[in-house]
Amino acid sequence: MSTPLPDTEAPETEAEAAAELASLAAEIAHHNRRYHTEDAPEISDAAYDALVRRNAAIEAAFPQLVRADSPSVQVGAAPSGHLAKVAHARPMFSLDNAFSDEEVADFLGRVRRYLKLADHDAVALTAEPKIDGLSCSIRYEQHRLVRALTRGDGQIGEDVTANVRTIADIPECLPDGAPDIFEVRGEVYMAKEDFAALNARLLAEAEAAGKDARQFANPRNAAAGSLRQKDAAVTRERPLRFFAWGWGETSDLPGETQSAVIAAIRDWGFPVAAAFRPGGTLEDALATYKAIEAERADLSFDIDGVVYKVDRLDWQQRLGFVGRAPRWGLAHKFPAQQAQTTLERIDIQVGRTGKLTPVARLTPVTVGGVVVTNATLHNADEIARLNVWPGDRVVLQRAGDVIPQIVENLSRDESRGSWPFPTHCPICESESVREDEEIDIRCTGGLICPAQRLERLKHFVSRGALDIEGLGEKTLEEFIALGWITEPADIFRLAKHRDALLGREGWKDKSVENLLDAIEAKRAPDPVRLLFGLGIRHIGVVTARDLLRRYHTLPEVQALADTVIALRDGMTPALAEEPRKFRNRVDKAVAEHIGVENVGAAVGNALADFFHEPHNRTVWTDLLGEVTPPAFAQDTRESPVTGKTIVFTGTLETMSRDEAKAQAESLGARVAGSVSAKTDLVVAGPGAGSKLKKASDLGVEVVDEAGWAALVAGAI
Repeated sequence: MSTPLPDTEAPETEAEAAAELASLAAEIAHHNRRYHTEDAPEISDAAYDALVRRNAAIEAAFPQLVRADSPSVQVGAAPSGHLAKVAHARPMFSLDNAFSDEEVADFLGRVRRYLKLADHDAVALTAEPKIDGLSCSIRYEQHRLVRALTRGDGQIGEDVTANVRTIADIPECLPDGAPDIFEVRGEVYMAKEDFAALNARLLAEAEAAGKDARQFANPRNAAAGSLRQKDAAVTRERPLRFFAWGWGETSDLPGETQSAVIAAIRDWGFPVAAAFRPGGTLEDALATYKAIEAERADLSFDIDGVVYKVDRLDWQQRLGFVGRAPRWGLAHKFPAQQAQTTLERIDIQVGRTGKLTPVARLTPVTVGGVVVTNATLHNADEIARLNVWPGDRVVLQRAGDVIPQIVENLSRDESRGSWPFPTHCPICESESVREDEEIDIRCTGGLICPAQRLERLKHFVSRGALDIEGLGEKTLEEFIALGWITEPADIFRLAKHRDALLGREGWKDKSVENLLDAIEAKRAPDPVRLLFGLGIRHIGVVTARDLLRRYHTLPEVQALADTVIALRDGMTPALAEEPRKFRNRVDKAVAEHIGVENVGAAVGNALADFFHEPHNRTVWTDLLGEVTPPAFAQDTRESPVTGKTIVFTGTLETMSRDEAKAQAESLGARVAGSVSAKTDLVVAGPGAGSKLKKASDLGVEVVDEAGWAALVAGAI
C-alpha cells in the first residue's frame, strides 16, 4: 500500500479530498488489522503515523467530509475470530502522537485554552515510558479478578481472562480497601531477553520435530501472539509480563490525581514503570523524555516513546475526548534508530492483490539491538526517489522498531537512471501494470498466479466472504500442493477426492464429512459475499451490496462490466491521443453509467479490468457453474416511490441524510448522488444548489422535505 506524506499538497476539490479520505480509511484500517488483530504489521510506526496525520490534515481542511469509518474516530481493529468478544465497560481509547517538543508545547497550549487557564496557572503532567506491547484491561469485582480483555477496536475486546491468570505480574485479588469494582489497564509485554530465549526454544523444537521454525519478529508480536492463544497452557509457558498505566470502569477512585491512583495501583501489587514521573511542568516532562530516550537501549523491554497525561483527574474529566483520543493525554514518539549497510540485491514479492513489492536484501546490520537483513522499498516510485541499485551504501531505519526501511542512499548517482522495475510478474510472468494515478504496480495474473492463489483462496473462504468452516490456510496449502484446488470452483469439486483425502494423515471420516458438508452448504451463497470473496479491487462488502442493490444478480454485474469495457473501448482512441484531457471524461462517463451513489469510476474500472482478462472470465463462469447465488433480496415495501430514482439535496431538518436514504431504499426507491435525465424526484432542503438548478433545467419533479414526508406517509 502507498504511504502519502502528511505534508503532501492538499487536495484542491471536495471530490479529490473525499476520494483520498476513502482511500486513507481503507488503508489505515488494513494496517490496524495487520497490527492489532493479526500481529503482523506491514509498515513502520512512522509510515503509519504519516497516514494518520495526512488523514487528519485533510479532515481539518474539509471537515464536512469526515467519514463514519474515519481513522480519527476508530481505535485499533476489530477482534479476531477465535476468542470471545466482549464490550468494554468504558472504551479503551488510544492517544494522539507528537514528534517534537513544539508539538508537546502545542498540546499543553490546547489544554490551557480548553480549560480557560491563564499562562501562569500550573498544569502538572505525568510522564512515563510508552511500552510496546498489547494493551489489556483487567476487571476486578469484590476484589477478585473476573475478566481480562484486549483493546480490540476500543469498544469490543477479546476475552483473554484464562491467559491473563497465568501472568505472574497480575494479582488474582486486590487487597481490602480497594474499590469494589476496578479495572486496571496496562500493557502485556515480553522482555528482550525472554523474547530471544523464546525464539531460540521455538527454533530448537522445530528442528527436533523436523519442521520449519515459526519465530516471532519482535517482542511486541511475541507478547500479542502469546496472550491471544486459544489454550491458556501455551500462554503459561510464555514469559509474559505486565505494566499498569491506567484504569477503566471503577466504583471509586483512590486518589484525585493520575499520580495518586497509579501509586495506589502499585501498592496493590501491580508493576508500574520505574521511570514513571508524577506531575511536573512541561520542562520536567520533556526532561523525562530525554532521560528515558538516553536509557532506551539499556532497558529490558521495548518502548517507542513517552506518554504525558494531565495529572488532575477533575481536569481530565472536563477535557474529555475528541474523536478516538483523550484531550488530556499525548504520546511523544521517539525518532527512528538508524545504521548504515550495503544493499546486496532487490527482490520482488507478489501479494494477494497482485501488488509487486520490492524488498531490499541487505548486508546484516544491527539497528536498535536487532539484526536486520531485509527492508521494504515500498514501490517503484520509492526506488526511483532513492535511486538505489544493488551495491549501494544505504542508511537503514527501524521506525517504531517494527519494519526496517531505507531512508537515504549514500551512493546516489543521478546519471545512471532508475533501477529497472520488472514489467512482468516474477512468479507467473503475466504483465505487471500500474493503473492511472496508482502508486503500486500489480500482476494481472489473478488466480492463475501461484503467488496470489493461496491468499485469494483464503480470502474467498474467509469469514467475511463464503465463510467455509474447515478450509483454513494449512488445508488450502495442502489441497493446492496436491493440485486439487487452483480456483474457487475447485472447492465445490472436492468431493471427488474423498477417498484420496481419507488416506491422508490427519483426515478421518468425520473431519472429511464435516468439510464436504460445509462446502455443500454454500452452494447457494449470498451474492454479496460471493462478489466480495472474488477479491476484485475496490469491491468490499459495502460496495458489493450497493452494486447488487442496484443490479440485483451477479450476471447483471457482469453485464455492467461488459458495458463499461465497451464504453472505455469506444473512447480509447481519444484517450490515447490526449490522456489528460479525456481521462476525467472517461471516468465521469463510467461513474454516470453505474448510477450508484458512493460507487464511482474506480469500482467500474476495477470490474472492467477483472472481466477484461480472459482467465478471470473463465474463473467466473466456472464458479457460477458450481454455485447458484440468489438475486439480492432487500426488505422493501410497495410505495409511491417504488422503482423510482430519488436525489436528496440541501439540508434535511427532521432526519439525517443516511436515514432519508435508508427510508427511501426500504420503500423500493433507488437513491442517486447526482441529478440526471433518469432522476424521477428531487427532495430539496434549505441550501440546495446546483442539483436543484439541474432538476429545474431537466424538468424533474422537486418536493421539499414536508412534501416527501406526505408522499411516503402511507407506506411507512
